[in-house]
Amino acid sequence: MKILVSDPLSEEGLTILRDSGIPVDVKTGLSEDELCSIIGEYDGLVIRSGTKVTRKVIEAGSKLKVVGRAGVGVDNVDIPAATEKGVLVMNTPAANIISAAEHSCAMIMALARNIPQAHESMHRGEWKRSKFSGIELNGKTLGIIGVGRVGGEVARRLKHFNMTMIGYDPFLPPEVADEIGVRLTNLDEVLTTSDIMTIHTPLLPETRNMISMPQFKMMKPNAMLINVARGGIVNEDDLYTALKEKVIAGAAFDVWCDEPLCENEKKLLELENLVTTPHLGASTAEAQERVAIEIAHSVIKYLNDGEIVNAINAPKGKMDPAVAKFMDLAKRMGSLAYQLNGMKPIETLEITVSGELAAKDTRVLNMAVQIGILDNIVGAGAANMINVSAIAKAKGIDVKESKKEEAEVYDSTLEVRIETDGDVFDLVGTVIGTPRLVGINGYRLEVPLGGHMLLARYTDTPGTIGKVGKVLGDAGINIATMSVGRDVPAGTAVMALSIDDPVPAEVLKAVDEASGFTDSKYAEIQ
Repeated sequence: MKILVSDPLSEEGLTILRDSGIPVDVKTGLSEDELCSIIGEYDGLVIRSGTKVTRKVIEAGSKLKVVGRAGVGVDNVDIPAATEKGVLVMNTPAANIISAAEHSCAMIMALARNIPQAHESMHRGEWKRSKFSGIELNGKTLGIIGVGRVGGEVARRLKHFNMTMIGYDPFLPPEVADEIGVRLTNLDEVLTTSDIMTIHTPLLPETRNMISMPQFKMMKPNAMLINVARGGIVNEDDLYTALKEKVIAGAAFDVWCDEPLCENEKKLLELENLVTTPHLGASTAEAQERVAIEIAHSVIKYLNDGEIVNAINAPKGKMDPAVAKFMDLAKRMGSLAYQLNGMKPIETLEITVSGELAAKDTRVLNMAVQIGILDNIVGAGAANMINVSAIAKAKGIDVKESKKEEAEVYDSTLEVRIETDGDVFDLVGTVIGTPRLVGINGYRLEVPLGGHMLLARYTDTPGTIGKVGKVLGDAGINIATMSVGRDVPAGTAVMALSIDDPVPAEVLKAVDEASGFTDSKYAEIQ
């Protein structure tokens, strides 16, 4: 066996790899073609954010068994391609928490006391005390948007500054927030009452541009905004306007939509009331050492002993083939169920395995469903086979699992039922070559489960399907597959479409108006 390290890794991590007895090569800065030309020699690949593990790389890795990402984000790894080839992908989801939290606190202090601006002025030989007068944190209100692992650590530190702490996190149980001294409330109250706001949410479709000009106008004129989470959560054009026109007093940003900054973003650097750092949240000696040590141990445990730690996916060779082929279905069903639920917090999750599959050990399918849900809440890669149960519990999700010996119509099915505030979504899926959605809320249908999907409940009347097709056609959106389930003629029906492109909000509204849909949803399943 051999291991390739294709990005810079701390010496501590390299020592662990070398001490394992497995030969290790360090070759950094490789292009995709260069990596493809040598990856066939290696059983393990250790990366950070620089290496792009594309489908081409995965397919060239004829001996590749594991990709270890020293860090959290795995957007530089083609997870579906790795899963198809039975290549395990691992990361280190908790190693950067303390560093990110401390950097957030440092940015808050630097902004409140004008430290970077005063430093720069001093180095120009100036002495302008009055220009850089700051504010105390004592007695101020800190608003935390996303009171999760990093946000919680920020709260634990800043409570000692005698700050009043409020937070917005629809997925955090109130008792957890109470324990760290944060009063949970809605986003509007956080925006309107906070003196300082710090963002700690993943970048998801529903969090992209969640702070834009309407939100800036809700803030106090003396408000300050800190983002050490992800670029794209705050609209950067609106941030520029809000700071330049003094809609808010200041901001401190470590993350950006484009990294390094593109030309359009560089105008932000002209603003005196913006403190900036080049994505340093996890850039501490301790964090880099920690991620290197963790991923080195994880890769060695898997290659030597077959032990899986911090897995993003699951290798098909390590489980029953009948169960393995349902893994992708399970994750997709979790994602679809959550999106159909309107992205609301889930109270109860019930997973039922029926038919021939019920005789197997299907615990990994339960976990895969939870990961599909949590990818939409905590970000892709944060939940894995090791920590998914703990994260689901922390988000207040009550998970139940059951089995039935017989399945209706199909040999084996997987049912996912979620409940929130009395609303219930019940999905049934199976695998017929590829993942298929075969039931929704008691209605039978059959449509491929993946990619772009449009689902709707409506009154079954002649011409409805044609109306939907016309609106989508006029918008240049092609329908790949359509399936309809209904109770009785002219009764209630459910329509599911697999389509080639995303459905913008205005097109979805037009579909509703043209067809009389009462409950249509667009979902994107990775």
